[in-house]
Amino acid sequence: MSKIVYIGRDLIEKGESFVIAKVVETTGSTPRKKGAWLLMREDGARYGTVGGGKLEAEVERLALEAFQTKGSKLHQFRLKPEEQQGLDMRCGGDADVLIEYVDAAKPESFIEEFDVKSTAYIFGGGHVGLALEPVLSYIGFSTVVIDDREEYANSSRFAEADQVRVIKSFEDAFEDIKTDENSYIIIVTRGHSFDYTVLSQSLKRKAAYIGMIGSKGKVADTFKRLRDDGFSQKELDKVYSPIGLSIFAETPEEIAVSVAAEMIKVRAGHGER
Repeated sequence: MSKIVYIGRDLIEKGESFVIAKVVETTGSTPRKKGAWLLMREDGARYGTVGGGKLEAEVERLALEAFQTKGSKLHQFRLKPEEQQGLDMRCGGDADVLIEYVDAAKPESFIEEFDVKSTAYIFGGGHVGLALEPVLSYIGFSTVVIDDREEYANSSRFAEADQVRVIKSFEDAFEDIKTDENSYIIIVTRGHSFDYTVLSQSLKRKAAYIGMIGSKGKVADTFKRLRDDGFSQKELDKVYSPIGLSIFAETPEEIAVSVAAEMIKVRAGHGER
């Protein structure tokens, strides 16, 4: 969904209207579940999917019609082949799809529903954190820098950050912080001293992304400690570590680029582990 949101925002900025199709309810077996999205432009270009096959074709046809009616309508699709006016699909369930015209001149409903800005929590105000924060700010993340040293976590050092937090201890790294599915956690504490401490807390929280810096050997040691503490391999598989896309990054600035690129990939819905 996040990729469609950013495409929609970009089209609004360009003054181009579009149509959104959203699966709002399903019963039984369906090709996509509640929350699936499709965005269509007036020239027929489309992004996302509501399921493929005959369902997708019918939704696309109705989406193009919406450019003429400039309205919104809930459509109920019966996918059972034996039902009258059914779409004759093997899955055989039912899907309710809301098709909505978004007027670029009056995009309030779209903006209100999708005013989602991902937040990057950077644990560590050292060299990597310092290089990474302005990059993430530039590509649309809200940024929060967290460290237990005021000389490293302050607004003078991180002038672009939305928030800079000085904590008493990394043992309570998430004090007063509520993460969600739009949260990105980046663990780059000094000398890796508190990476394990922060990661063990991160694994108990909702997040779109958890990344930890470190060599393969250091990461393996950290994961062993976590397994010994009762964390499952499935939980550890959620962690992007060593952090960043593999571009042979060495300097803090290069590492920042690789991490930002990996986060863009996750935000766009292509961050499969």
